[in-house]
Amino acid sequence: MARTAHFTLDPAFTVGDVDDRLFGSFVEHLGRCVYTGVYEPGHPSADSAGLRGDVLSLVRDLGVTVIRYPGGNFVSGHRWEDSVGPVADRPRRLDLAWHSTETNRFGLAEFMDFTGKVGARPMMALNLGTRGVREALDLQEYANHPAGTALSELRRSHGAKEPYDIRLWCLGNELDGPWQTGHKTAREYGRLAAETARAMRRLDPSVELVACGSSNQAMETFAAWEAEVLMETYDLVDHISLHAYYEEKDGDRGSFLASAVDMESFIENVIATCDHVGARLKSRKRVNLSFDEWNVWYQSRYEPPTGDSWDEAPRLLEDAYSVTDAVVLGSLLIALLRHADRVTVACLAQLVNVIAPIMTEPGGAAWKQTTYFPFQQASRYGRGRVLRVAVDSPTYPTRVYGETDLLHATAVQGDDGSVTVFAVNRGTAEPLPLEVSLRGTGVSEIVEHSTLHDADPDARNTIAEPERVAPRPQSGTELSGGTLRTTLAPLSWNVIRLA
Repeated sequence: MARTAHFTLDPAFTVGDVDDRLFGSFVEHLGRCVYTGVYEPGHPSADSAGLRGDVLSLVRDLGVTVIRYPGGNFVSGHRWEDSVGPVADRPRRLDLAWHSTETNRFGLAEFMDFTGKVGARPMMALNLGTRGVREALDLQEYANHPAGTALSELRRSHGAKEPYDIRLWCLGNELDGPWQTGHKTAREYGRLAAETARAMRRLDPSVELVACGSSNQAMETFAAWEAEVLMETYDLVDHISLHAYYEEKDGDRGSFLASAVDMESFIENVIATCDHVGARLKSRKRVNLSFDEWNVWYQSRYEPPTGDSWDEAPRLLEDAYSVTDAVVLGSLLIALLRHADRVTVACLAQLVNVIAPIMTEPGGAAWKQTTYFPFQQASRYGRGRVLRVAVDSPTYPTRVYGETDLLHATAVQGDDGSVTVFAVNRGTAEPLPLEVSLRGTGVSEIVEHSTLHDADPDARNTIAEPERVAPRPQSGTELSGGTLRTTLAPLSWNVIRLA
């Protein structure tokens, strides 16, 4: 058995308060995320607006707080005007991002209805790929101005008498990427983002704006892109975006389980770049981070559609997630919480069917993937103040990251004084003993220790076995003399709740 891992919790040493928008997700017009995912008129569970009732219930239970929309790569060719007004009058368009036909049957009004029904706030992405300042202002006025102008009255004529009051806006998407429709240099994008932000703040100074950061840390332009964009936009935006996806490559499970090492490095490097630009500009302002696309995604398996077929809502990116994938996703959530002082928005990409925690079949069932559970538990129990965790852990060798801690952990103290420990054992073979000193926390009772683990690390939930994998209660965890003692199963995600 591995030697014991240790860490100490002290409420005097905190990272910061958790912004509840850390538990966001993402709905893009990609594959079956929208059509037969979120929206399926005629489904036995559909409501009068065509939203699937079974999906609404699962999203509410998942605990999503903010939803980014309508893309993603999709937004860089999107015309917002296509998505409003009578559905019968909306045009069909070719979507270059995903080689599909977009019907626009689901648009802005339907999305706002969806967010309202699941209790989430909207995060609206703007097309700065093929469009610009004028179109961004038009959408902002249509969505948010109360009445009395052409665009606000147009919204009212479409049935939305009250403004949508969208507060959080993304200034484009992944425009550093050559795959993006309207790809730009940092200089080109920075100037356009600044002009757009300046104009939007004239309409409403209180909006929150997210500038495009790098699509991932491996981009050749990474860090230089952020620096140049922020030199143009620093005093005009509130956040800069980060995107990252992880997968097991060439059978290297050890490195895959350590994916959060890369995520934490990415976060810390972007923070350093933001603060460097702030220092150069002699600004007292602090730009925060919006990690508005993150997940496990097997990109190596993706075969983009080609040819003359431009299907409606084709089956794309429908990864089936294993126990191993769920443990990695839990570790990525830990990474986000460990940086809650600067990561104030994060969106699991995506919500339904497309690399998603929720799967559906047209006309049929909806079920939870293995990755549903770590997100659900983090959203439910990860609210409050993140306590600083410095682990003393045995390590293991990885091909990509070198020696890496077997234990990855964080802890959150709620307003009621309760403490929740989130912990991952990255080891694939051995249990990991853990001791946590709870100095000064005032907790004296174990409410629950649940673990997501399976003898088969490749076990999945399917339509035939929708409950094959789920968190289970773990026995043997003890709290005495101010010390928590437990053993983490190999390759496991753990939630230990203390009162």
